[in-house]
Amino acid sequence: MKKIKKRTGIQTQMPGYGIAPVMLYCFMILMLFSCRKDSSTLVKQEAASDLTSADISNIKADIIVHAGTSIQAAVDAADAGMVIKIEPGVYNEAVLVEKAGIRIIGISSGGSSVIIQNPGEEENGITVTDAGDGFLLRNVTVQNFEENGVFLDSVDGFSLIHIVTISNGEYGLFPLHCSNGKIEHCSATGHTDTGIYVGQSSDVTMQYNTAYANVIGLEAENSDDIVVTNNRAYDNCTGIMVDLLPQKDIKTSDNVRVTKNHSYNNNHINFGEPGSLESVVPVGIGILILGTDNTTVDNNNVTDNNFTGIVVFSTLVLGELAGLPPEYFADIEPNPDGAYIFRNLAKRNGFAPPPLPIPLPGVDLLWDSAGINNCWSNNIFKTSSPDPLPACN
Repeated sequence: MKKIKKRTGIQTQMPGYGIAPVMLYCFMILMLFSCRKDSSTLVKQEAASDLTSADISNIKADIIVHAGTSIQAAVDAADAGMVIKIEPGVYNEAVLVEKAGIRIIGISSGGSSVIIQNPGEEENGITVTDAGDGFLLRNVTVQNFEENGVFLDSVDGFSLIHIVTISNGEYGLFPLHCSNGKIEHCSATGHTDTGIYVGQSSDVTMQYNTAYANVIGLEAENSDDIVVTNNRAYDNCTGIMVDLLPQKDIKTSDNVRVTKNHSYNNNHINFGEPGSLESVVPVGIGILILGTDNTTVDNNNVTDNNFTGIVVFSTLVLGELAGLPPEYFADIEPNPDGAYIFRNLAKRNGFAPPPLPIPLPGVDLLWDSAGINNCWSNNIFKTSSPDPLPACN
């Protein structure tokens, strides 16, 4: 109020100026500063957007990486928000990004592509730190790294599009503690944990991806507000997994939707690292919901999985398979609540369930009876346990 009175006094003392023009001038100044403030976020917003093929062709490169040179050198030379285009070729290096709004785009030409390959004993192919908000990666293959193909740590606003990951240790794509992201039109194969993973993150969409020959195809772990849609998962140990695990920074998982996916023939031998939780995930599961709350599974096509099509379990089941005591899970509420399973096609599942230390039947739809407000409606299936399953109101 004091500032308003002072400005009113100045206005009345200035000859030839009315209050309305001065107020208009002040409004214009405020708008100018507002626009400047908004522009500071444009780098992140533009970089994280899903650029179309036409956009990719037309967007101007700030830096072009020629075959035989270094992607890392280009990243080091780039300013925040710059576009780096990479010519086709094999790049034997790991890449670290610690700047906001960097867009790395591979150029495809004559059937040749951009391949980023482990030069020796590097853990991660591409690492993006918390300084790398607004990161975009498109049109590259990342292969043969020790731990992860693409690892994002605490990145807000990211897009991973048309990325191929092959045999990168545990994870192909691995956003951790991230938010506001997209993983689209990517593929992952040959990973001892998960091909395409989102962990302890929020507001991420995973769509139009393909995961095969991993232990777990696609996974949303200890995460909120995730959409897993229009993906294809086959020849994994488990096709799609939504889970809540203990001993993590984030202790809950809520509001994950798994919709319009095709998860089939996930009967690959479990080759997870011995002693890890993933190593005891049963073979032959199409979609596994493990301990999460308010998970919706709808309009999926889930077929030919030897153990079960769609299963809703307490996380304690995994603990029992791993031989872990209940107190190991004391930091989470392990039972699934509010699972809504409807309008799925689940057929030809459960014909060859694996031998397990606890008795579990092979069926199309399976629930261990843990948790509350879980229901099933309008699914197409032949077998279930229990039979009948609780219907939705």
